[in-house]
Amino acid sequence: MSIEIRVPDIGDFDAVDVIEVLIKAGDNIEAEQSVLVLESDKASMEVPASSGGVVESVNIKVGDKVKEGDVIAVLSGGEKAAAEEDSQPKNEAAQETSSSNDKGSGETQELTVPDIGDFDSVSVIEVNVSLGQNIAKDETLITLESDKASMEVPAEFAGELVSLNVKVGDKVSKGTVIGTVKAAGGKPAQSAQAAAENKAAPAKEEAKTAPSTAQKTSDAPVKEQAPAIAIDEDAFAKAYASPAVRRFARELGADLGKINGTGRNNRILEEDVKSWIKQTLASVASGSVSGTASGTGIPPIPAVDFSKFGEIEEQKLSRINILTGEAMTRCWLNIPHVTQHDKCDITELEAFRQSLKAAAEKRGVRVTMLAFLMKALVAGLKEYPRFNSSLSPDGKSLILKKYYNIGIAVDTPNGLVVPVIRDVDKKGIYELSADLMEVSKKARDGKLSPKDMSGASMTISSLGGIGGEYFTPIVNAPEVAILGVSRSTMEPIWNGKEFEPRLMLPMSLSFDHRVIDGALAARLTVFIGQMLTDMKKTLL
Repeated sequence: MSIEIRVPDIGDFDAVDVIEVLIKAGDNIEAEQSVLVLESDKASMEVPASSGGVVESVNIKVGDKVKEGDVIAVLSGGEKAAAEEDSQPKNEAAQETSSSNDKGSGETQELTVPDIGDFDSVSVIEVNVSLGQNIAKDETLITLESDKASMEVPAEFAGELVSLNVKVGDKVSKGTVIGTVKAAGGKPAQSAQAAAENKAAPAKEEAKTAPSTAQKTSDAPVKEQAPAIAIDEDAFAKAYASPAVRRFARELGADLGKINGTGRNNRILEEDVKSWIKQTLASVASGSVSGTASGTGIPPIPAVDFSKFGEIEEQKLSRINILTGEAMTRCWLNIPHVTQHDKCDITELEAFRQSLKAAAEKRGVRVTMLAFLMKALVAGLKEYPRFNSSLSPDGKSLILKKYYNIGIAVDTPNGLVVPVIRDVDKKGIYELSADLMEVSKKARDGKLSPKDMSGASMTISSLGGIGGEYFTPIVNAPEVAILGVSRSTMEPIWNGKEFEPRLMLPMSLSFDHRVIDGALAARLTVFIGQMLTDMKKTLL
């Protein structure tokens, strides 16, 4: 039976150039395997196979223009052929293990990395299973860590783990094969010796194909790692480069957002990356650029031996602490911050919130002031859309967003994280309260994925449960503003005839002065205050 692989939905494009064909007639391919690379005037994209099988014919060549629905290739055998290929050994060591273990075994299934958000590669920080182990469905296989959170990857299938393809330190993305399980009914778990031999095989194979970090840094200059300069992930993602060049840049630590392309339509080529690496290394060697992690050129703080002054204890920072510190330093140094402070009267709103307590308990939620703040902020973003934007990488235009997703800074035992509540404009107070409870629990348990923490229009940082009056929150780039709120206090407010006690909420709005001026920031804080003072306007 023949199966056609067609070009999927590629957006509003009638014709897109084919710049690379990744398959040929006779190849055995898997479902989701990349078959060709397309390039528009804005980006490159890989097209995955909708099914697996043996390639009978390829109907596309480099230089062709394609659109949605065009036939890329014709396969025979469908998923069965792909599954048969998957069961074939990948090297001699694996073949020996396979021949001794597969006789009489059950069906094998691949364990892959699920959707982990808009990330090309995430580090493996822990492997929780071992070769030959019998694992249960939903048992944790590996633990991943991005620059924002850690996450556990569960097993989709139960069975005996007959291959393990990842190790600590590897980078994985959606679809990466973690290992293979043999369904229940197969042979018993491997012996320790067989497991050790099978584990050594991929290590030897990797040693042949991937040079170590030490080898990379000792090769020719273009193979050296770039200095540890923080990469702007947003600019990196938007850079005009092919997937192969992106991988190359990742390997060398090059920031595509800072590289000028010399290819067609200013596309970044591999030679451009090499040239940038050489220039950066030369700049560091000459002292014109700092080789520190921040890349700021600011002189470091001298080291001090504190033990000379008394007893000390050294406590390691969590990885989230370290990464958050780096991100906040990057934002503080690159964004000209200004903070606007104001107060608003929430006396009636607090009374209304308290009146919802019984109804909220029946729904299993707890209504906090944060839910009302989110609704008021969204009303403000609609009134002043400049706040719902991001500055383009070249700093010459604004990207205005038509969605309303609000990030919420959450304090956890491991450090600060910012999960995102999506479509706040479409949700009511009870639904937002439920979302807040869910993301807060996931944050405390360390279960947030990168997808849970991306795509915010603007962020709210609330210290109301702790105390304080005003503070200067740091803008969480690529957002252009952040709203901080502190603990509300009862204050005497003059009503024209007398002082009366009113519950006042302190607000601190930090903004990027390249995008927002002081007058616009003042207008937003006043507007949000009016919405909170008379919440009926916000809920209409």
